[in-house]
Amino acid sequence: MPQADSLLKQAKALLTEVETPALDARLLLQHVTGQSHTDLVAEPDLQISQTHAKEFLALVKRRFLNEPVTRILGRREFYGRDFIVTPDVLDPRADTEVLIETALALMPEGEPLHILDLGTGSGIIAVTLLAERKAASGAAVDVSEAALAIARRNAEALNILDRLTFINSSWFDGVTGTFDAILSNPPYIEASTISGLEEDVRNYDPHLALDGGADGLACYRAIALGASEHLKQDGFVALEIGAGQASDVEAICATNHLHLVSQHLDLGGHIRCLVFRRSPQSV
Repeated sequence: MPQADSLLKQAKALLTEVETPALDARLLLQHVTGQSHTDLVAEPDLQISQTHAKEFLALVKRRFLNEPVTRILGRREFYGRDFIVTPDVLDPRADTEVLIETALALMPEGEPLHILDLGTGSGIIAVTLLAERKAASGAAVDVSEAALAIARRNAEALNILDRLTFINSSWFDGVTGTFDAILSNPPYIEASTISGLEEDVRNYDPHLALDGGADGLACYRAIALGASEHLKQDGFVALEIGAGQASDVEAICATNHLHLVSQHLDLGGHIRCLVFRRSPQSV
């Protein structure tokens, strides 16, 4: 039977073109064998069954073809929690944690706040916020029934299902009532540029979750159009945006009675999250 260290070396040699060959190989071997990182480090001569070795090398070949590790494993860590991801939902990015941190700073613990997550996908925004704020409740909206099914599974796995409702709708079409916080990480990529994205994005993320229309701003227009009507007087809107979109999104929101109150940078120094409140004249 092959040894763990030998298999990992084979995998790293094959994955030299990916960003993190050693990490990816280890995660795939852990997935197949059920061994932890500590186990593999402590026992590099660990014997791996032929069945597990074949399974592992098959997964390595998928990674070699630029399928993301998260897609292969069917899960993604986000804000310290594991989320189910499938081809029906966007693979969550670390940049969205900026939106989470921003929202949490505006959501006092113990307050029975009601939040709305538009275009929820895998549910990472709504589920994470409700997991962090035990007194809060919310609604998660998505036009994709398949995506909502994944969001529901994540809500159930993280024990917040009783505080989250699911709405199959295009933005605000099926939404009623008002909310303390409206949040979204909508599609914001220009339609004409999707074909030029990295292979692991354009081939594995659903285009529905990427396509922001001709100028990448179509979804912000839809969100801004309905946000004031569904936002409580003291509530806030927090939006994730693409690099370079801040001024355009601010202008779109301003024409819909929302004024910018803060902007927040990602680790790359790009403005990644904008926070709005209702303009005084709309209150």
